[in-house]
Amino acid sequence: MYRSHTCGELRIENVGQKVTLAGWVQKSRKLGGMTFIDLRDRYGITQLVVEADAPAELVDIATSLGREYVIQAVGEVLERQSKNSKIPTGDIEIKVSGITILNKSVTPPFTIEDESDGGEDIRAKYRYLDLRRNPLKNALTLRHRIAHEVRNYLDSQNFMEIETPYLIKSTPEGARDFVVPSRMNPGQFYALPQSPQTFKQLLMVAGYDRYFQIVRCFRDEDLRADRQPEFTQIDCEMSFVEQEDVLGTFEGMMRTLFKNVLGVDIPNPLPRMSWYDAMDKYGSDKPDVRFGMTIHEITDAAKGKGFSVLDGASYIGAISVPGAAEYTRKQVDELTEWVKRPQVGAKGLIYIRVNQDGTFKSSIDKFYAPEDLAKIAEAAEAKAGDLILVMSGDNKRKVQTMLGVLRIEMGNRLGYRDPKVFAPLWIVDFPLLEWDDETQRFYAMHHPFTAPKPEHEALFYSDKKEDLEKVCANAYDFVLNGTELGGGSIRIHNADVQKRMFEVLGIGAEEAEYKFGFIINAFKFGAPPHGGLAFGFDRVCALFGGSDSIRDYIAFPKNNQGRDVMIDSPSEIDQIQLDELQIKTDVKGE
Repeated sequence: MYRSHTCGELRIENVGQKVTLAGWVQKSRKLGGMTFIDLRDRYGITQLVVEADAPAELVDIATSLGREYVIQAVGEVLERQSKNSKIPTGDIEIKVSGITILNKSVTPPFTIEDESDGGEDIRAKYRYLDLRRNPLKNALTLRHRIAHEVRNYLDSQNFMEIETPYLIKSTPEGARDFVVPSRMNPGQFYALPQSPQTFKQLLMVAGYDRYFQIVRCFRDEDLRADRQPEFTQIDCEMSFVEQEDVLGTFEGMMRTLFKNVLGVDIPNPLPRMSWYDAMDKYGSDKPDVRFGMTIHEITDAAKGKGFSVLDGASYIGAISVPGAAEYTRKQVDELTEWVKRPQVGAKGLIYIRVNQDGTFKSSIDKFYAPEDLAKIAEAAEAKAGDLILVMSGDNKRKVQTMLGVLRIEMGNRLGYRDPKVFAPLWIVDFPLLEWDDETQRFYAMHHPFTAPKPEHEALFYSDKKEDLEKVCANAYDFVLNGTELGGGSIRIHNADVQKRMFEVLGIGAEEAEYKFGFIINAFKFGAPPHGGLAFGFDRVCALFGGSDSIRDYIAFPKNNQGRDVMIDSPSEIDQIQLDELQIKTDVKGE
């Protein structure tokens, strides 16, 4: 037996017991003739003490221990004279009678402490060492707790956990697939699933009316803090349901997670907002509603004063930043440069200060009299002390999106986005289709299996572009603090409706049969009405942990170039493997 207790287990009531511990040496120190050792495992830290009058061999072993040595220690639990209230085991220590070195360690490349001296790159290279630190241990512990709660809740709601294939057919619509060559079928490829979408719908056809899976998915796309090439979803599907049934079930799941994991009560029922209201007020389909500063259209109030930038715009929007009228010209200029960055894409920024005495100062004083600025301030719902920030353009949604990005930035700068405050809501009534001017075709806003709202079915069969743009999807997203945590829809379950969707998307009958014939044919065998959704499990974990980045909540993540620097992947494969797969490449090695 390597251990009788963990390093986080012993308390004052264990005094007098003989115990055996095993773990890693966090640090050791000599004090007089005594040696103190902090022994660590994933459960905590326990202090060991080798007294001055201990056998010389034991003292020699104790003084030889380096950081991260793996040892076993035998001894008696004593009450500490100098207690440490910062750790749960701080009332006791172990008087050591024997130490066995199980494995030595070279000096780690960074300190295994909560605040490490290692940079991100070096810690990623030695991820297995980084995972020994408390911040990552706590993150993965939180991930485990959330997964446990999800499974318990869904099991209580009669969901079955069913695995779906990882090697599937490539159907590139949206993000790029990762493809896998088939040695036994030369020239043919599998794809790794971007989601189990079609399979979970087939499970509904098969009669498994409540399915879920905590499943790995893959997308070959550009990376950000909340994106990874491989990620995990809480994937769910239900039969014989309408939108209200789905929302009610998964509000219940999220309410359970908040209560059991964080001890937080969220509203019951959750607020709902249409996609159109979200865009008009927040410039985002995943609005952060923890603070106001909403977007106001000021087109009528701002036009007609001889200022060509605004007079020539079809849409003018503004946000009022509370208490920011005292911003200096330098600060406003910095904001103007900030919105000109490619990530925002604005050509410029107009400002209007609403001074405490009721006067105005703006970058458009030359064209606008005080009474004109007062009308704009009224339209923007600005108060004394506010700073009005204005953008304009010909594309309403583009201007709103830029204002939405600016709103979030100002919320960050003013401290309105407290990670300990939670404001979840549902976004509903999305457009079913998005028109792309470049390709002159419609794309599915979610995916091609999303059903139109029942009341929009007539519009869905119209041949007019303007009618199709009005069709709302029977879809919904769960949004928390400016992040989309999950989304889904009521699905198309009728083969004729599914064929119509492919037709609207410009997918011909032959192409649809080749890519999706299996599911269209399945619908002919009695597909029930069904719907579902998927939550981004990594994102749920990160937000519950108060972080913007999902990487710390994944045991072995990729970096922002999609590389695993610990195992140096992706990497080349040798010529024998390429020959077996009958693959040739013209990429030259360095």
